[in-house]
Amino acid sequence: MKRYICELCGYEYNPAEGDPDNGIEPGTEFEDLPEDWVCPLCGATKEDFTVEEDEE
Repeated sequence: MKRYICELCGYEYNPAEGDPDNGIEPGTEFEDLPEDWVCPLCGATKEDFTVEEDEE
């Protein structure tokens, strides 16, 4: 499973959880987030996130 980490504050976007507080339904892939979505903790843009692969 991929994890998306904000480089500025360390917030982790989990597609399985989404971002319900900001209208993002669980199951929403990072690539499918609206272009104007920002990190709910620090306001960073999608470009400020890095992808990490979980090792399984």
